[in-house]
Amino acid sequence: MLINNWIIAVIFYIIFAVTYNQGYKVLTKNMKKAGALTVLTEAIAGIIALLFLPFFKFKLPTNPYVYLFLTIACIFYALNDRISTDVRKELESSVFSIIKQTTTVFMIIAGLVFFKEKFVLSKIIGGILIILSNILVFYKKNSFQNKKCICLGLLASFFNTIALIIDVNYSKQFNIALYSSITLSLPALLIFLFERIKIKELKQELSMIDKKALILVSLSGALMVILKLRAYQLGEVIVIAPLCSLTIILNVFIGYFILGEKNNLLKKILAGILITISVILIKI
Repeated sequence: MLINNWIIAVIFYIIFAVTYNQGYKVLTKNMKKAGALTVLTEAIAGIIALLFLPFFKFKLPTNPYVYLFLTIACIFYALNDRISTDVRKELESSVFSIIKQTTTVFMIIAGLVFFKEKFVLSKIIGGILIILSNILVFYKKNSFQNKKCICLGLLASFFNTIALIIDVNYSKQFNIALYSSITLSLPALLIFLFERIKIKELKQELSMIDKKALILVSLSGALMVILKLRAYQLGEVIVIAPLCSLTIILNVFIGYFILGEKNNLLKKILAGILITISVILIKI
């Protein structure tokens, strides 16, 4: 195994998750076709993930239904990823990381409605804090700013929630690197096919964006998926989840100093703190 300590896995996850979020924002500044950029980043990330295959125990599920449900989940991952690229272009990287946390709210609702989970007050409070953090960031002068992006961001989170519900616990039945590669490469292929993206368009997109940034984003995308899965294998969710949510606060500061995202800094910091508290409440 490449990493046998959950603390190391979490530290490197945070580094690569923040790098991915910030780097993706840089890529969207020069993109021409969002679908093409999404395909490029995810396809390369999927290939990179395969390079780590020898570092983890090789295993595959024997139940054919696992592959069926994983494929269905990847359809919703593809929808999430494709919409997210459009939202990333319009929103600051720090703000995008905040709105993506609404996936957790949808998961809580799904648990109560569809899985008949117990009503746990701490989870409800945690969900409310995530909603409040988003209101804090988007509500200005008696109205919501970027309404279209809010709607698209929520839609992406909704699709991501469906994928996670379908895909629950399947990663444990796969080699981690292989599973990561599938959940990156298959959505890329689906976007490529259903959006009818041409090879010419991929080449054109490649010529317009920063190639070093593309490799960095793809590498970070592959490693953050692998490292998060590995961290959950080695440690306890109640500890790991709040630590992983620290990426939000780091995205705020790095976005401020590197990308010049200086709007509403205090609000974004407060939103990040609220989300970290909410994750703790949800996971206890």
